[in-house]
Amino acid sequence: MQDIKMQLDHSKSAVLLERSKKVLAGGVSSEFRKFNHPHALFYDHAEGVYTYDVDGNKYLDFTLSQGPMIVGHSHPHVLKRVQEYSEKGQLFAGQHILEIELAEKLNKYIPSADLMRFCLDGSTAIQTALRVARAKTGRNKFIRFEGHYHGWLDNVSWGLTLDEEKMGTRENPNSLPWTSGIANNIEQEFIVLPWNDLELVAKIMNENYKDIAAIITEPIMCNSGCILPEEGFLKGLREICTKYNSALIFDEVITGFRTGLGGAQKYFNITPDLSVFAKALASGYPISAIVGKKEWMQLIAEGKVIHAGTMNSACALIAAALGTIEVLEEDGTHKRIFALGHRLMNGLRKVAKETGQNLLVQGLGPMFHSGFANVDSIKDFRGIIAYEQPKSKMFIQGMQQRGVRIIGRGLWYISAVHEEEHIDFAIAMAKETLLELK
Repeated sequence: MQDIKMQLDHSKSAVLLERSKKVLAGGVSSEFRKFNHPHALFYDHAEGVYTYDVDGNKYLDFTLSQGPMIVGHSHPHVLKRVQEYSEKGQLFAGQHILEIELAEKLNKYIPSADLMRFCLDGSTAIQTALRVARAKTGRNKFIRFEGHYHGWLDNVSWGLTLDEEKMGTRENPNSLPWTSGIANNIEQEFIVLPWNDLELVAKIMNENYKDIAAIITEPIMCNSGCILPEEGFLKGLREICTKYNSALIFDEVITGFRTGLGGAQKYFNITPDLSVFAKALASGYPISAIVGKKEWMQLIAEGKVIHAGTMNSACALIAAALGTIEVLEEDGTHKRIFALGHRLMNGLRKVAKETGQNLLVQGLGPMFHSGFANVDSIKDFRGIIAYEQPKSKMFIQGMQQRGVRIIGRGLWYISAVHEEEHIDFAIAMAKETLLELK
């Protein structure tokens, strides 16, 4: 397979990267920013559905900054909200009125959100949820699933490495660390299982329920292939947790506000005990929320479980979240996002068929995944081995060289400000890229 033809100049980014490497570890502030093509790129500004790099290249953006920009870049209503409220103050080390207004909105829309606390990112909110589950149940372990991403901290940095030889069998999987430097013996905190296998979850839970404080899951396996839950799987998890008095925790960092204002729990009509929301909550401002049923969140309310953070609920962050939700509340917004996602998914499938390429497209619509595989569908993390990773990488590189930006692992996001013309342009560029790959 030949390299994709280079069509864009990235020389200024290359110079900045070398300068950056002298002061930033690896030249970046997050590991996954290294993997743009042909190298880490530096961006200058963004507006609506477009991002612009320092070389003047313009990209139709389907990364949406890894998901947060659900109402597009630099949305005027969000920026106005932030500016007006920031003029009153930035951080009070105390409460302010917009916190209540934001919490009331989440309480209105999210089924499980009786009570909540605001944090800065998904990783810290996830740890808060696990702490609550352990405190209420008096148990120490949690069940999680292969390929699900719950932040980068030690006790959730497992089950993210795809290695058939080391992963063990489905019935008796091995826990593989994601990175060096993880604390010794921390794997005793959890059990990692394949996703979408309700029978196996029930078996393991029955054998270990006295130790299991919670089951944590992405309601849609967005981070690894955008895999939907099998019919009855989420309902089954709810029933298992209810039976054994364990917490069902939904990680809605990606699905929250993207599948609807009530999140995936509203979409699938399954109410967890605790949930975490982030990304699309505030248009790129660092805020997350742990929300939950009163009987669980009461431990935080009473101070039996400590949750803290100097920067929590800073004025600009809360204002950005309110501004974002206000845009999403406009009539027909989520219906449009779904429709545009389906249009793009179907268009990609059509041009794949026309070009004789084995491009597999799957997901819900507001977010979906594309990759090359000779199978009809992929149902769990282990199934991802079917993807032809070099070919998928070449496709993403080819799209970027044609001005269409996709997340490196093949994930696409749709925003509230994408239009049909943007979708059709992406489909046309995909056809060109598929022909070139062929």
